Amino acid sequence: MQNGNTQKEEDKFSEFVKRNRKGIYIIMGIIIFLFAGTIVYLSLEAGLRKKAIAEAEELNSRYAELHSSLKEEDSAEKVNALLEDLNAFVKGKRGYAGARGWTIIAQIHSGREDWQNAEESWRNAAKTGAKTYLAPAAFFNAAVAAENQGKIDDAIELLEKSVSYKFDFPSAPRAQFSIGRLNEQRGDISAAVSAYRAILTNWPNIETWANLAQSRIIAIEE
Repeated sequence: MQNGNTQKEEDKFSEFVKRNRKGIYIIMGIIIFLFAGTIVYLSLEAGLRKKAIAEAEELNSRYAELHSSLKEEDSAEKVNALLEDLNAFVKGKRGYAGARGWTIIAQIHSGREDWQNAEESWRNAAKTGAKTYLAPAAFFNAAVAAENQGKIDDAIELLEKSVSYKFDFPSAPRAQFSIGRLNEQRGDISAAVSAYRAILTNWPNIETWANLAQSRIIAIEE
């Protein structure tokens, strides 16, 4: 009885396929086309990403040759030409390559002590490379640029972003200490102590920063 029912089901399926084979072939063709298109797109994207990273590293090599003479008049023309090429490169770029380009721009402005443009560029590096390990370091450096402009509140906010970022940041204890130091500077002692205690809680084994944090807590609470 079961074999008979199975045969009937198979016959119904075969009849269905015969009646609708044109539509089935079209659907299968669309699926194959979309699958092939996805493969081609991913291959092209990977190729473009690889090319962009190579271009970013080439620009970084040019920066490496100039970084020790950023403030010298003799290098101004070459540095400005590099900035021009970098600004053209970062337009429309996302991910690592874009963040790398903005990082180099920010390093040039920082080296020239042009803190306003440095902060903006570091912020762009963090935004462009939001899904990369470059982001927390960019937030940290943006905080340095903000502090050099006397923008203490902005600097603290940027440091907090660097510490709390989803990717590990090796300089997180240093950033956390800076949060405490800047809160001391603006007279918010409670926030400063909380910031220092966070170092003892989160990085107790990193002795340099843990000891500095402990010494500041003792000095404040005396």
